[in-house]
Amino acid sequence: MKYFFLLMTLFSFAQQTKSVDFTSVIGKIEINALDKSVAGEVTYNFEIINSIDTIKIDAQNMDFSNLKINNIQVKFSNNRKQILLFDGYKYGKNQLTFNYFVRPKQAMYFVGKGEQLQIWTQGQGKYTSNWFPSFDDPNEKLIFNLDIKFNNRFQVVSNGKLENKIASQDNFIWNYRMKKPMSSYLIMLAIGKFEIKQEKSQSGKSLFYYIEKEDYSKLEPTYRYSKTIFDFLEKEIGVKYPWEVYKQVPVRDFLYAGMENTSATVFSRDFVVDSVGFKDKNYVNVNAHELAHQWFGDLITAQSGKHHWLQEGFATYYASLAEREVFGDDYFFKKLFDTALQLKSASKTDTNPILSDKASSLTYYQKGAWVLFVLREEVGSKIFQKAVKNYLKKYSFKNVITDDFLNEIQKISTYDCDSFSNKWLENSNFDYEYAIQLLSKNKSIQLLLDTKKMKAIPFNDKRDLFEKIMVSDVYFPIKEEIIYQCEKVPFEEKQQLIKLALATNEINVRQAIANTTPKVPLDFKTDFESLLSDTSYITKEIVLSTFWSQFPEDQKRILDNSKQWIGFNDKNLRILWLTLALGTKEYQMADKAKFYDELLKYCNPEFETSIRQNAMENLLFINDKDQNVLPNLVNSLISYKWQFSKFGKDKLRLILKNPNTRNYLEKLLPNLSNEENVLLTKILNEKMAN
Repeated sequence: MKYFFLLMTLFSFAQQTKSVDFTSVIGKIEINALDKSVAGEVTYNFEIINSIDTIKIDAQNMDFSNLKINNIQVKFSNNRKQILLFDGYKYGKNQLTFNYFVRPKQAMYFVGKGEQLQIWTQGQGKYTSNWFPSFDDPNEKLIFNLDIKFNNRFQVVSNGKLENKIASQDNFIWNYRMKKPMSSYLIMLAIGKFEIKQEKSQSGKSLFYYIEKEDYSKLEPTYRYSKTIFDFLEKEIGVKYPWEVYKQVPVRDFLYAGMENTSATVFSRDFVVDSVGFKDKNYVNVNAHELAHQWFGDLITAQSGKHHWLQEGFATYYASLAEREVFGDDYFFKKLFDTALQLKSASKTDTNPILSDKASSLTYYQKGAWVLFVLREEVGSKIFQKAVKNYLKKYSFKNVITDDFLNEIQKISTYDCDSFSNKWLENSNFDYEYAIQLLSKNKSIQLLLDTKKMKAIPFNDKRDLFEKIMVSDVYFPIKEEIIYQCEKVPFEEKQQLIKLALATNEINVRQAIANTTPKVPLDFKTDFESLLSDTSYITKEIVLSTFWSQFPEDQKRILDNSKQWIGFNDKNLRILWLTLALGTKEYQMADKAKFYDELLKYCNPEFETSIRQNAMENLLFINDKDQNVLPNLVNSLISYKWQFSKFGKDKLRLILKNPNTRNYLEKLLPNLSNEENVLLTKILNEKMAN
């Protein structure tokens, strides 16, 4: 029934767009961080093209007042999902004005308090109507402008160009203006204490990089290659960036990796890294993916979920091309190879093709990118690029279906688009053999494939070849493959190979050694310890844990040497260090309570969920009966981040096997918030029923 209702809703809006053309809106809004509310005055301009009985604007749980059409107060209906207009409008141009108030249940999130406060939105899908009366249907495109009133100590980011910033007592009113239309789900707000760096693209576009003040030293590695990516995509796509400015802002506890709001990408603070963290994980791919969406998704938008790959597949493909520009051919082909393996495995059980509104993310994103790679290989780069350019220009600021793109290929080539569509878009299978044939043109992939074929060969028969490869300049994944392939080989047999691998000084190769050495031989102890000096937070975490557990006599020394480590923004190294320090006998006994208090502090809601989850898992590992952790574990149930909420539910279900834990949690109930109480009671009753 829910799916049927969604279809009917989209059908209803499709009918509306044939009769009513909303052209622009200006929203003057004020956000109250204390009661998490939005109040606004909205002016919509629209044109009646054909006769229509009712005009609908999506508005979730909103209250309205002073509603006028063409400056005359009219009756309206509010069903708490939509505002419905029945009269007062005429053929031709009209203007609708009203005031509204809402406490958003989703799509606008209030994170932190005081100086740590951040407010940001996430509208992908049909969620913007939770905080701004708008249109859930992506086919309704119009020009959005926002005036946002907020405390003058904070930066406010929104779509378009900042035309003005007006002082108003302790607030600023930020006037953001767009010149071109877009879908409602692409409206955004981000508010916080941010520093800003600006630079210009080759084409003269202003690029703004936002970052928290405490992270300013990480700005360069976080945004590394941003201008390179921007300049490359403009040239590669062949159509100039379609908006006036481009802004990027990282926020705390964002729901996804990133979101391509028109002219302003919001991304997860997990990708804010220093130069060491950059080697382990970085923003480059997400950066390129969200930027590519400014063309594929924002400039042109899929008419329905069936054609969603036109956004995600294209953004994924062009992000891989941008990475190729930055990191080279071998990197590009290796990522395609890894994806091919995933798609080969998934195709055994995933029966939904790309052209389906039920397709998986893997299908929309990775398979979508793969089929574009295939298409380009088969039609040639010149035809592919010309077709993409024609497609974007023809359908700018419009909505599209797959045939719109394929028709542009057909117009300038003799390529059989029907066969292509049947094989790659309408079929859930993935032609892995053909994929490998295409990838094998790259020498590194061919050598990697040849190396993988040697897995069943006894180590003594391939030792010399492996050692020869290890000292060569081949691409590092081939050396990684060798390390993993030899994981079960007795150490004394592969010792020379491992020493050669260490001597490569390649982060990934040395990390592979750390991952495949759960038991460290004594004569390898010094070499293994050298991995603690690698410029990789992941390697350090693996090796610190392994070394501490296997060499008790060295615990105090390595803890002394690593006590200043922090790691990523999730404090992976600091939390591990505190855990190990608490578990080390006679280590800084006077500070044990301080270590515990710091670890417990990281469980509190003032920290990001990645930090909280890491800290709670470690404290419960030390003592699964630690009652100090439980209030924060219960608090995780109300998190808007489903991953963190699920962690809390799963962990509570596990520890409820202990009767004493149940008794403690039941005593907590009267002191919990209503929402926490309801969710915990549900879990307690669930366990009772079992």
